Amino acid sequence: MIGNYIVMGIVIIYLGIMLFIGWYSSKKIDNNEDFMVAGRRLGPIMMAGTLAATEIGGGSSLGVVEKAYGDWGMSAAWYVLTMVVTFIILAFLAPKLRNAMVKTVPEFFRRRYGKAPGVVTAIIMILPLIGLTAIQFTASAVVLSVMTGLSYKISVIIVSTIVTIYSVLGGLWSVTLTDFIQMFLIVVGMLLAVPFALKTAGGWSSVTSVIPPEKLTLTGGIGIKTIISLIVMYTTSFAVGQEAVQRYYAARDGKAAVQGSLIAGGVYIIFAFIPAILGLAAFSMVKNGTIDGAAIMANGARYALPTLAIQTMPPVLVGLLFAGLISATMSSADSDLLGAGSIFANDIYKVYINKNAKDKQTLKVTQITMIIVGIFGMIVALTNTKSIITVLMFSFALRAGGGFIPYIVGHYWKKASCAGAMASVIVGSIVVLLVQYNVVSFFGLDPIFPALVFSFLVFMVFSNMFPNKRNTTQLVAEGQVHENNEIMK
Repeated sequence: MIGNYIVMGIVIIYLGIMLFIGWYSSKKIDNNEDFMVAGRRLGPIMMAGTLAATEIGGGSSLGVVEKAYGDWGMSAAWYVLTMVVTFIILAFLAPKLRNAMVKTVPEFFRRRYGKAPGVVTAIIMILPLIGLTAIQFTASAVVLSVMTGLSYKISVIIVSTIVTIYSVLGGLWSVTLTDFIQMFLIVVGMLLAVPFALKTAGGWSSVTSVIPPEKLTLTGGIGIKTIISLIVMYTTSFAVGQEAVQRYYAARDGKAAVQGSLIAGGVYIIFAFIPAILGLAAFSMVKNGTIDGAAIMANGARYALPTLAIQTMPPVLVGLLFAGLISATMSSADSDLLGAGSIFANDIYKVYINKNAKDKQTLKVTQITMIIVGIFGMIVALTNTKSIITVLMFSFALRAGGGFIPYIVGHYWKKASCAGAMASVIVGSIVVLLVQYNVVSFFGLDPIFPALVFSFLVFMVFSNMFPNKRNTTQLVAEGQVHENNEIMK
């Protein structure tokens, strides 16, 4: 009983600190640019911390443990390792992303291609952010419910409320500061769980003795095809995902953006195998009866890590681990909330609803939108029954399928045009939906592959047929974007 109070006390203190940071950060917000991109003052260390914490979420913590416990085994580590490859690739693109001097991805589309591509991209990117927010709420609630004995639904409501409050208060300043703390808790909390899990299991040899050999291979469970798919999915999705590129926009300069991306990749190399090992340890101990797997059997493998921790670790360390797990998911949820709010206020409200909106009005709309998305995310989380990673992969594919090609190529190719961007975004997104829901099949490949192929083809065809008349990659000022979706000369 005392142990339960210790665990709960640690996590309550952590949640209180997050709320305090939100309040403290709110004092540093003078305008909408401060709120959305932290005044573009992030150095490489702060950027690396917030970038790494943002992408280490429910999928990379609870999700990897779930997959390692299930079919993927040790190869579940590739779910995180493939992000290392992505961050290295993004490091090469980072200076271009930073130097665009925009606040959102749809703003780039609008100022590069025109209003129509901007608003279509905004809509397509907001929808997955709601799903991504919901899945992080789900993962946080799983931890909280196991830890406290509260029902899953009550836990969802608590987590959703706290994340929404501190995100709305401080914007990217708040998110960056909380992410830095959360990144430390995520890595340390899960790392501390490993020796206790292995000790309870009787050592690594005891773990491997009851695990099928195929679960111990580095590629056997996940398969080369899925590894390649993850690299493509992450690279394309992170490159256009508001919650990721918002960090590059906020870097103090191009050099800091490059360094932050590489440091984040280094953190992921350290982290990758930790949740996979814990998933295998949980599997072996349930199989030989060392721990009670009733909660896992009743509620699914997503409960594997919380169940393992409670039954193998002392209360103080359980508290730190649970704070770390909630950190992992909250650090992604707050970024998804901020991304959705930023896109709606900057690219829909200010462009179509109130063109003369003052900076403070836009900031207020950003905050209101974040509250609404938080509520929608909570509702989705309350009804969610799908695998964490399954939902994440679909959300990533949807926004990347149409947006990646015109976004990245638009930084380099002068002929890239409004017609090409519109065709690319619409066709790519439709292909993702058609393949995802088995309306059509494309050689059995994941939706992102056919989406990128068709997105690229129509982008090149339409851009060559209707080229950019300005013949430059430079963005125009907001006031120069024509109502008829053609950028003025």
